[in-house]
Amino acid sequence: MPDFRILGLRTTNPVIVGSGLLTDQASNIRKLLAKGAGAVITKTIHPNPPHGLDERIVRLPVGMLNSTTYSKRPVGYWLKTLRACADEGLPVIANVHADTPAELGALAHEVEATGCPALELGISCINEESGVDEDADRVYAYTVETRRRVAIPFSVKLAVGEGLAGRVHAAVEAGADTITLSDTIPGAAVSPQTGELELDGVFGYSGPGIKPLVLAAIWGLRKSGVDLPIMGSGGVASGRDVVDYLQAGADVVQVYTALHTDMYATLDAVVTGAEHILAGTGVRVSG
Repeated sequence: MPDFRILGLRTTNPVIVGSGLLTDQASNIRKLLAKGAGAVITKTIHPNPPHGLDERIVRLPVGMLNSTTYSKRPVGYWLKTLRACADEGLPVIANVHADTPAELGALAHEVEATGCPALELGISCINEESGVDEDADRVYAYTVETRRRVAIPFSVKLAVGEGLAGRVHAAVEAGADTITLSDTIPGAAVSPQTGELELDGVFGYSGPGIKPLVLAAIWGLRKSGVDLPIMGSGGVASGRDVVDYLQAGADVVQVYTALHTDMYATLDAVVTGAEHILAGTGVRVSG
């Protein structure tokens, strides 16, 4: 099994646990690492944590809708947690966002001071109260300000969809080290009981349904000459999914939604399944 490298980290396998409710506390992060994750990404750290939100998930026949946004834990909690993880040399990546580019730059600077080795910019969450109009200018503004304030490597998390090539170009031009693809995409489901939309609106959809879209996007980016490292994310539930992403051009692969069922057992199955396939012959990956 080869080493895999991403954001300056060398991991023993290509499976990274993505940002979400399951990575919103130190105990879960540590256990996910102990159970085999190559690295873990925190839930989105924000200088203005949400209060009183009705954050829920809806399981669908294929995938999941969620109305979650940022970690409810204060920045101080995360700075202490990240400092402890850094002191132990744990491969923990901080997902960060803020209301303005300047605020994000300041937060990223604080996180860097803990010794945290890398960041992921969670700038594409469609569940923000105001929604996200993710165009290239917005991506550039957040990315360039973060690059101005920190020296550590970071990934910009983007969603597949219209204008992706321009958004990726903006992130690259502004100094991103890596691209994460994809964040959740807009989704909705109708409740058979009420006839109304579940969660009362359109929220983030994740799961197997987006995997073909993300694979196509990564393949297209590679064909167009994008050589920045890519963390593939979307619909990973098995070792085969991991290898599919690697063969399409990803350098490492995030798993998240599948972990909402039998979290640690599912993670183990994904990691060991990928290791088994990669140990065979004829599999070429970029890692």
